[in-house]
Amino acid sequence: MQRRLSWIFIGIAVTIIVVLFVSSSQTYEQQSLVSNLDKILAGKPFEKQLSAISFYYAGSEISIAAKGYSSFVEFFIRKGAHFFSYAALGFSLFVGLSAWLKRKWLTLALSAGIPLLYASFDEFHQMLTGGRTPLVQDVMLDFTGALVGLLIGYFVMNSIRKRDVL
Repeated sequence: MQRRLSWIFIGIAVTIIVVLFVSSSQTYEQQSLVSNLDKILAGKPFEKQLSAISFYYAGSEISIAAKGYSSFVEFFIRKGAHFFSYAALGFSLFVGLSAWLKRKWLTLALSAGIPLLYASFDEFHQMLTGGRTPLVQDVMLDFTGALVGLLIGYFVMNSIRKRDVL
């Protein structure tokens, strides 16, 4: 891959980290989507089907009965944002670093290790932010997202190399 293109992916990774840092600096109240979801989803679409979903996350019941409709939907939006932002981070790091590092194992290790370390730091940062709860489960979710992104990057890069595109 061209090194110039790899800098774009490194830049994307740095941007994601900055956005995550800023997001973690905000209290839950500043980030809450519940009032907007109350308006947008006033008709509570799929409430009957979603009411059948109930599980525990970090020791708290996640269900419409326990959280209310909008808070339940917000939970999935927030956790989806965790997963996909770290998937994008893992992908960007893998693609960006693969042009610079010749050892695949090192590229894989850094592309997984950096998001894991940052997810841990991010939860620590949330502990210092009012109204936020640091969760080991979020670190695991973030790391899983990073691994999915890294694996997608791995398969994309292998596919491109086999075709001699880059």
